[in-house]
Amino acid sequence: QVQLVESGGGLVQAGGSLRLSCAASGRTFSAFSMGWFRLTPGKEREFVAAISWSGGSTYYADSMKDRFTISRDNAKNTVYLQMNSLKPEDTAVYYCAASLGRVPRRIPEYDYWGQGTQVTVSS
Repeated sequence: QVQLVESGGGLVQAGGSLRLSCAASGRTFSAFSMGWFRLTPGKEREFVAAISWSGGSTYYADSMKDRFTISRDNAKNTVYLQMNSLKPEDTAVYYCAASLGRVPRRIPEYDYWGQGTQVTVSS
């Protein structure tokens, strides 16, 4: 089992930045690829970014790749999502997830999920 706890969400004005953190406990963190997803009311949960177990490979949703950066610190069992130039449409609950797969971008490929952290971007 892996337990994931997100933090760092909050209210920010458009154009601002936030850094989300996801702390993992349980099984060996470095064995997992990690991903971030988000859920907006009325929409399906969507892929944001993913990072390989080593941090050497990253993937982003096209609409976010120029503004968001995913990173990880295996010594701290933590994955991060740096979000810059935030827009009101980035308002969502952001979830981190862990996968034994190879940098997956699809929800079914993830084995463990956090509870989410709310990000609200005001215009």
